[in-house]
Amino acid sequence: MFEITPIFKNETGMPLYLQLVQYIKVEILNGRIHPKEKLPSKRKLSKHLGISLNTIQAAYDQLAAEGYVESKPRLGLFVAEIDEELLPKQALPPETTGSELEPSSVRIDFNSGKVDLEHFPYSVWRKLTVQSLYQDQGEIFDIGHPQGEGQLRNEIAQYLFQSRGVRCTADQIVIGAGTQVLMGLLCLILGKEHVFAVENPGFHRTRIVLQDFGAATIPISMDEEGVDVSLLKQTNASVAYVTPSHQFPYGMVMPVSRRMELLRWAEEIGGFIIEDDYDGEYRYKGRPIPSLQGLDSSGRVVYLGTFSKALIPSIRISFMVLPPALLDRYLGHFTVYKQTVSRLHQDTLFRFMKEGHWQSHLNKMRTLYRRKQVSLLTAIRLYMGEHVGVIGEKSGLHIVLKVRCGMTEAELVESALSVGVKVYPLSVYFDGPRVGGDAMVVLGFGGLTEAEINEGIRILAETWGISQ
Repeated sequence: MFEITPIFKNETGMPLYLQLVQYIKVEILNGRIHPKEKLPSKRKLSKHLGISLNTIQAAYDQLAAEGYVESKPRLGLFVAEIDEELLPKQALPPETTGSELEPSSVRIDFNSGKVDLEHFPYSVWRKLTVQSLYQDQGEIFDIGHPQGEGQLRNEIAQYLFQSRGVRCTADQIVIGAGTQVLMGLLCLILGKEHVFAVENPGFHRTRIVLQDFGAATIPISMDEEGVDVSLLKQTNASVAYVTPSHQFPYGMVMPVSRRMELLRWAEEIGGFIIEDDYDGEYRYKGRPIPSLQGLDSSGRVVYLGTFSKALIPSIRISFMVLPPALLDRYLGHFTVYKQTVSRLHQDTLFRFMKEGHWQSHLNKMRTLYRRKQVSLLTAIRLYMGEHVGVIGEKSGLHIVLKVRCGMTEAELVESALSVGVKVYPLSVYFDGPRVGGDAMVVLGFGGLTEAEINEGIRILAETWGISQ
């Protein structure tokens, strides 16, 4: 039996279970832990390393999810066979050793797609998953409803009405493995005759899905209230994709007056609005604004939501609420497409919501992310002062930072990376080149600790030459 002896680094801010995951992955990829070898039992490894059983379980679950290990009933956990030709070339940098737990030179990653995994309720989720497996006596392993589990859709409908003012029944909800999957299905439901207006800048992954499905897209510029409806009216677009509760990436919140203007546009031309409420749970200033769908009286809005930001990204559970006209089309032609989300995960999430864990987790994460956002804004004021401007700080898990130091966007990103801090260019979200103005970068803070946020901003200020 091989020995697992990682050197844990508390100062990195990386959770212990992720450090253990990284260590075992490196050992496997370097050939020091061989295919088909059995991993130590959770209890044995917990005692050996002096860390909790929950930490070991979380690490083993992550390794299994990524395909590095596989469970054999009543025998234990074994290393999977991995075809070396399929591994990414950068998977094993020459200088990497088993005791080095840092996956790359990046020490602080301001990725807007990351969330706080340290506070995920692992023990509760595991308990509910076991209940899903045993209490349903195998029925859950059959193919489920194409729209997703009815009990989960009921819970989602109740939650959306209470939290976002969305008015719908469970029958209007379609669950899917991520927003991109649902956008592809929505393209088929709407049909090829539509031209899609997309925010510019906007979520590039959605734009790519639309274009890959053969849809014509038209970029619509933004103003301080969101998508510019006056420009939208000058196009032949009949569907508008918008992120009104926290525009991506600029972060502005669309006021009610602009929402009503957008709804009138859709009603007048018989078009549709796709409202992507990707992180509407997190609002830090002002009163919540009702969803577009909740304001819609003529059935012109498709509402999109996800559990990726508020729970964990890997769960891959998103949903859309179809208005009656599009629901009829879906039921008439598209239930032939099978459900893409595991019934096990759906049932676990249903139990999680029904027993009140979802709301308590959401409340906890709101408090946590609000604190992190305050830390980010405080550090920016402290270290950068008047050399920068902050855009989109009222909600969500990222901001846009306007940097006035004479450097280009590419220079900001590259110089930050050279000192181990990763920031993201705003330009990738534009359909076409961004013209003029100060350089801007996107900073996500959900996956960082407060200490990492403070240190990252301090390093950026020094690197960019704007220290106070």
